[in-house]
Amino acid sequence: MKRVCILHVGGTIAMIESPSGYVPKVGFVEDYLAAMEEVSRPNLPRWDLVRLDPLKDSANMNPSDWLRIARAIEDRVEAYDGFVVLHGTDTMAYTASALSFLLAGVTKPVILTGAQLPLSDVRSDGREHLITSLLLAAEAEIREVCIYFGARLLRGNRSQKVNNHSFIAFNSGNYPPLAEVGVTIDLRRSLLHAPRETAPHTTALLRTPEVVAVRLFPGMSGRGLQRLLEAPVEGAVLETYGAGTFPSADEALLAAVKSAHDRGVVVVNCSQCHAGRVLQERYGTGHALAELGVVSGHDMTPEAAMTKLYCLLASGLSPEATRRRMTENIAGEISHFG
Repeated sequence: MKRVCILHVGGTIAMIESPSGYVPKVGFVEDYLAAMEEVSRPNLPRWDLVRLDPLKDSANMNPSDWLRIARAIEDRVEAYDGFVVLHGTDTMAYTASALSFLLAGVTKPVILTGAQLPLSDVRSDGREHLITSLLLAAEAEIREVCIYFGARLLRGNRSQKVNNHSFIAFNSGNYPPLAEVGVTIDLRRSLLHAPRETAPHTTALLRTPEVVAVRLFPGMSGRGLQRLLEAPVEGAVLETYGAGTFPSADEALLAAVKSAHDRGVVVVNCSQCHAGRVLQERYGTGHALAELGVVSGHDMTPEAAMTKLYCLLASGLSPEATRRRMTENIAGEISHFG
């Protein structure tokens, strides 16, 4: 029988109401699962629950939490056939993206899931998410980090939270769902990662780089952008318009980007659009960034671009090597275009 490890790191799924709103409660998931008959049925894999204290609202997650989740998986990877990570929805796309880069060459399913309503709520979506995630984590053909939410399995580093009210909270604008779940679980095998030839390993983060995300808006000043990109910033994801366009008529804005690049800052161009890709050569307003040495983010989500940039810089790569790796498809985060 397959064995799955449930890693509980926090999130709404295991929260209770308090005078200050929903808060995590230690022991809640353990008690809930003990009373939940379905998870002991023979058509589900055997499972163990591991709580990664302290439990956190995902708004409080940071790169050190990505590492502790990655290490918890690495420490148990030989003992289990797959992993379910119970996580808050607000930063789930960041964690899923980061894990796809940290768990290089992962060969087993890592399924992040959570809920819009906690398990303590009679209408919670978390119950089905948990049961289906256990089934997906036992599926040997899934060899990557995914998010299961709202009846769809999405590639983790292609996902974004798009709704904080609907049970369909996540979407993947540039990559189809890996599976759709209804009466049956329809796995789209042609979209999954193929078996790797290299042995899986966890990427070491040797330092804590300074990275920022900067969203353009009409009327942004060159002085403001310069302040956002000044030292000690080492990397920046620039969220531009449309297909990667930038207000190139504003010399002060261009000067701010040039100054940062010349200082060694790795600047990555990502679109504010949920779907589509950056084409820096299509418009003169995007070409201006390419001439300054800005790296195209292609069709990466801002969450994937940010976590990838952080992990590459933290692993000790030089700015030049980081720029090169940012354009390479490491874990399915970038599409191959003809």
